[in-house]
Amino acid sequence: MSVFSRFMDIVNSNINSILDKAEDPEKMIKLMIMEMEDTLIELKTSCASSIASEKKAEKKINEIESAISRWQSRAMLAIEKHREDLAKDALLEKKKLTASLEKEKQELNSIKEIVRVSKDEISQVEDKLRSVNNKYTLMKERTKRAEEEKKAQDILNKTNNTNFDFMEDRINRMEAMNDLDSVYDDLDKKFKDLEGMDDIDKELAELRKKLEK
Repeated sequence: MSVFSRFMDIVNSNINSILDKAEDPEKMIKLMIMEMEDTLIELKTSCASSIASEKKAEKKINEIESAISRWQSRAMLAIEKHREDLAKDALLEKKKLTASLEKEKQELNSIKEIVRVSKDEISQVEDKLRSVNNKYTLMKERTKRAEEEKKAQDILNKTNNTNFDFMEDRINRMEAMNDLDSVYDDLDKKFKDLEGMDDIDKELAELRKKLEK
């Protein structure tokens, strides 16, 4: 795929739509970032080459303009020296260089337009890349929060299902033991009361015997 085709695909792409349809959005967005970065490198390389051509063309134009000026001066010198033949030759050279100058200026304008378009394309891809990177950052933050929330929920569930259940069971056992102790103490008290009543009955029996005598 050419750089231009990839550039148009990137600029016209609907990131949200692509991610909604992707089975693995994070993987898809990573691939998009890599593709954009590769395209950006190629666009910048192409633009740098065009800028180099632009500078070369400007240098050549300056050289031709200097040569035209030089042949103009020579034509004037030949006229002053009454050498119309040399003046004519100088003007012919100037004419050739003037035609070449127009051609180079047209070429320079074409190169300048290529550089302008390249810079505009680079700017658009950089904007798109920033947008995708921002979405990727938000996606990672959401994934991280979701993982942290899941981890916290797992800990809470484990605590609810294990520690609290264990503590509740232990409390229930302690309460049951207390209830048993209470029943035992109550039964013990009743038997002690009965044992105390035997002593009282004996003492009453002795008192009756004494009264009968």
